Amino acid sequence: MQCPKCRNIDLKPTKMEEGLPVMGCPECEGSLLSLLYYRDWAERNEPIEQSDKIDADVTVESDAKTALSCPKCSKLMTKYSISSDHKNRIDLCGFCDEAWLDGSEWKLLKSLELAHKLPKVFTDQWQRNVRGQKMETMKVERLKKLVGESDTAKAVEIRDWLKNHEKKVPIVQFIGSE
Repeated sequence: MQCPKCRNIDLKPTKMEEGLPVMGCPECEGSLLSLLYYRDWAERNEPIEQSDKIDADVTVESDAKTALSCPKCSKLMTKYSISSDHKNRIDLCGFCDEAWLDGSEWKLLKSLELAHKLPKVFTDQWQRNVRGQKMETMKVERLKKLVGESDTAKAVEIRDWLKNHEKKVPIVQFIGSE
C-alpha cells in the first residue's frame, strides 16, 4: 500500500501507541489506522490522560484540501473535522473502515482528550456541532468588525442572559420596538 498523501511512498507497519498497530508513512509521518484495531485497543486500554495543554502548535499545516484515495481500496475518503478550533480533518474510508491521520493528528486527538473517542468524530451529530460552533465563531467575528470588541462582548453577554430567560419574548419585543 502506498501513502495516500505522498502517493509514491510505501506504508510500513508501525505502532501509534503500545498495542495499536498502524501502517505509517516514513516521509509525511501519516498513519493509516484500522478502526477494527482501534476499537480493540480502546477497549483494552484506559483513556489517555491529557499530557499537553491544547495549543495552536498542534496542527497540521499540510492537510490536503482535496479528498484522499484509500490506500486499500482506492475509493475516496471522507474528511471529518475534529473541532471548531482546529483546521485538522481526519480522512475516513467508509468502505474499509480505515482512517488516515496526518503526522500530528494523533497528538492533537490526545491533547483534546479524544484519543479514546475517535469514532464519535465520524458521527453526524459531532460534525453538526463542529459546524455550529464554527458558524457561531464567524458571527461573533463579523459583529466585532462592525461594532468593536467591547460592544460585541456586551451583546454576547446579553444574548446568553436572554437565552433561557423566562420572559425572553417581551424583553426582545421591547428592545426591538425602538
